[in-house]
Amino acid sequence: MPTPFGKETYLYWYEIMLLLRKFEEKAGQLYGMQKIRGFCHLYIGQEAIAAGMMTAIRDDDNVITAYRDHGLAIAKGITANACMAELYGKATGCSKGKGGSMHFFSKEKRFFGGHGIVGGQIGLGAGIAFAEQYQNTDRATICYFGDGAARQGMLHEVFNMAVLWQLPIVFICENNHYAMGTSVERTSKVLDIYRLADAYDMPGDSVDGMSCEEVHKGIDRAVRRAREKGGPTFLEIKTYRYRGHSMSDPAKYRTKEELEEYKEKDPINQVLKMILDSKWATQEDIDLINEKVKTEVEESVKFAEESPLPDDSELYKDIYTDENYPYITD
Repeated sequence: MPTPFGKETYLYWYEIMLLLRKFEEKAGQLYGMQKIRGFCHLYIGQEAIAAGMMTAIRDDDNVITAYRDHGLAIAKGITANACMAELYGKATGCSKGKGGSMHFFSKEKRFFGGHGIVGGQIGLGAGIAFAEQYQNTDRATICYFGDGAARQGMLHEVFNMAVLWQLPIVFICENNHYAMGTSVERTSKVLDIYRLADAYDMPGDSVDGMSCEEVHKGIDRAVRRAREKGGPTFLEIKTYRYRGHSMSDPAKYRTKEELEEYKEKDPINQVLKMILDSKWATQEDIDLINEKVKTEVEESVKFAEESPLPDDSELYKDIYTDENYPYITD
């Protein structure tokens, strides 16, 4: 089947998705061993969204998301070492061990979280986009949230403001069909979530989240609109998580048949088939990528295990800044 994407793009998609998958599988294993504590929401099954996004945006674009953040953080350039260390609560983590699974962050990579409050990042994302507009840059901001957060009042207030001010932002609902354990059908009469954009005269579209190609094309169109001062876009990217909502969720609210149906569309397998069918790589080449990813994940665990815990003196740091609150001292 003809494709507008070339060898390098498919090889990148395969490697980054495999890294996200293997990192999350290892995180799930370590959680079971009580190496990782607290909440932990895995991205397994949704990797095509992160991969397709990265080929559609620039490195200096902004990304903000909810608490299922590991995959997007690694795709945006935060190292597996820094992410695994954060899961361990170590000082070398991307949030200095203070954020944990739900609060990954990197100013350098322009990855602004990781947020534990459902829908809270939607307003923050609009604020970041407003700052870019105010400073007259051409950066786009990608703001992710889940289908559960689409029920929050924050979304409607922000949509209205974003359209009114024509903010350079792409709102993305990662619709994996279940807000915790409740299906979309049980929470809304509007099953095509992207249609919420119609009420605000905002461009909206539905995207196949199991396809890197479709994700890339959808985000590329929206980002171009943002850069050209065309205002916000709302994309509903339909995807599926293979695991429960979090590590404490046995996911008994769905059938095995439903899960297997989505696994047949697995984005990693689709991309690998395209690579092999197009003879862009041999099986030996693929084996080398597999081994590279395996080594990177193993090294991240070693790094996290050997890293120190945060010092007690770090407790009140990074809460306020002296510039804004000169009366606060160490």
